[in-house]
Amino acid sequence: MASADSRRVGDGSGAGGNFQPYLDSFRQELQQTDPTLLSVVVAVFAVLLTLVFWKLIRSRRSSQRAVLLVGLCDSGKTLLFVRLLTGLYRDTQTSITDSSATYRVNNNRGNSLTLIDLPGHESLRLQFLERFKSSARAVVFVVDSAAFQREVKDVAEFLFQVLIDSMGLKNTPSFLIACNKQDIAMAKSAKLIQQQLEKELNTLRVTRSAAPSTLDSSTAVPIQLGKKGKEFEFSQLPLKVEFLECSAKGGRGDPGSADIQDLEKWLAKIA
Repeated sequence: MASADSRRVGDGSGAGGNFQPYLDSFRQELQQTDPTLLSVVVAVFAVLLTLVFWKLIRSRRSSQRAVLLVGLCDSGKTLLFVRLLTGLYRDTQTSITDSSATYRVNNNRGNSLTLIDLPGHESLRLQFLERFKSSARAVVFVVDSAAFQREVKDVAEFLFQVLIDSMGLKNTPSFLIACNKQDIAMAKSAKLIQQQLEKELNTLRVTRSAAPSTLDSSTAVPIQLGKKGKEFEFSQLPLKVEFLECSAKGGRGDPGSADIQDLEKWLAKIA
């Protein structure tokens, strides 16, 4: 019995042997094919593969419809949230939980986004950011332009964490810093806010990199903010950070008007 089994294996009568004639025939066909035609077939196959890959990435991106409104307490996030959804003014209070709603963007495609207003309280903001960051198509970091001078360090510390978290995502979100409350006389311009934030983030980057690491060998390498050995600038980041000025409350404190047109245009662009 053993010798008979050996003969069956050796004479190619198994499954592999049954397919051998087909493989030989296919090899001969390839050898006889016009090299030009073969090149065209390979090129078409490569294009089709690229299109399928691009569509998969695009569909994953399109499934991310959330726009996170983040920032410190009293930066005006919630009033911006209400203004974008209703166009109306409403007195607001410090949020202790998230609020979300569908927002119809003002463009020809009729797209919609999900606006999510996250709490700005120091004890809550990071845990809510952690909960929603993976679904973010965009992040709108709201700054109180009138109180910026005294809050700059707190703003920079929170922004540092939001940027690090955003850069660590597989699909990096669009990023906007909305310099709110421009209707107030003491409000700082978006340009000045950008310059001061770059200085503060540079200081934070240096101090945090010098701090003793608590990472063990199994954890990932920390993400570097900006280019090592150079003064920090937002242009060094792998995600584009844009700045604009806005006012959710309205000019001269008028509750019936607001200056959020640039924000609406930005949302239409990234939708």
